[in-house]
Amino acid sequence: MRSLIRPVLLTAALSVLVTSSALAADQVDRSVLASANPMFHVPTAPAGTHIATQGNNGTLGVDSVVNFSSYFYAEAPQDPLYFGFSWPYTMVGRSPFQGEGFEGFEGPTFIDAPVVPVTVTLLDQNGNVRQGPKGPLVQSASALVQPTLRSPVFSPTFYTSSNFPTQFTDAVQRASFYNLTNQGWHTLLVPRVLKPQNISVPYGFYAYALNADGTCCDFILVDYNTFGALLFPATATDMTTPLGILENTGQINTSSITTLLFNNIYLYEGTLSQCCVLGYHSYDLEPGSAKNGYREKRYVMNYSSWISPGLFRGGLADVTALSHELAETFADPFVANQTPIWLAPNGVCQNNLEVGDVIENLPNGIHTMTLNGATYHPQNVALLQWFADTTPSNAVGGMYSYPDPVLTSPAYYANGACQ
Repeated sequence: MRSLIRPVLLTAALSVLVTSSALAADQVDRSVLASANPMFHVPTAPAGTHIATQGNNGTLGVDSVVNFSSYFYAEAPQDPLYFGFSWPYTMVGRSPFQGEGFEGFEGPTFIDAPVVPVTVTLLDQNGNVRQGPKGPLVQSASALVQPTLRSPVFSPTFYTSSNFPTQFTDAVQRASFYNLTNQGWHTLLVPRVLKPQNISVPYGFYAYALNADGTCCDFILVDYNTFGALLFPATATDMTTPLGILENTGQINTSSITTLLFNNIYLYEGTLSQCCVLGYHSYDLEPGSAKNGYREKRYVMNYSSWISPGLFRGGLADVTALSHELAETFADPFVANQTPIWLAPNGVCQNNLEVGDVIENLPNGIHTMTLNGATYHPQNVALLQWFADTTPSNAVGGMYSYPDPVLTSPAYYANGACQ
């Protein structure tokens, strides 16, 4: 059963679609991505509240990745979703609040993290593989698996939030709880590479740009709803989609966080002028059985596209989308953590704990770093203290974003400004 998928990832609105009479009807030019216009806004922020120092492990009735729940206190009575001052949230990992003195969980939590490269095949009007001037229009992500594993998303390096080298998502999570837990509390991804999966996109639901030498492809744009239908199983026993195959063959488990890795595959919503989604995080919801106590099954996943440099403004490249999506998965694995309505400096206005959306497309939003002989471009993300309006911030270094201090003050609760 496909769960509700929300575009809670990197987005860029295309202001101009550039085509040429020399191109096929569904072929586009590289400049359509280079002309994407990010939105920017710089609000002021009031002083505010605090983060609770207690939490419970595990969401009742749910069979899924290890998680804990807590809350923050924020007075936002102008919010139409306001039901009180406590805003609960669920995050990946074990609670950082354990015992008197907040000693924190002793030792790291390890999470199974399958990485699945996905090959995209474009079909012609007859349902056959579409042919380009230099061969079939097929785009594989297999060659990008090892660069992804060597990136800061999966490979440890030094961050100010940890005394030991660690992964990007753990470093971000530790930054929020740095003064509330101990150095032994970590949440670490254990990647394992699975065999490639495939999707075939019907004619009329994609556009593409060829490489300079005529091979496939500089990038491919796919209709958002069509993409989701090709990815998620329609029923619990559906074996025609990547997630359906992975679930039914036991290659992934409800305790996993699965990354479906794509190679420059971006999504548009309805028309090509509504582009581009570079990734999203969600989960596939399936019914439970006697074997798991009839708890509903939630297979937490993300679709993330590897980004070739120069396609988008702002320095987005390589694992920008993946770092964004996994940071948001850690902060909101079930896409259900509500917050007061906030207006971010980039003009995004939402009411959820989507830590990447706050900073996406800002000119200083990328944290460039060198690791394992390559330069990577993970995205800076907002910390819990930003959403909770905690003044001053009790995150590592008094920060509101991480790894860089992109945000210097807490959220602006902006119901009226978001109408």
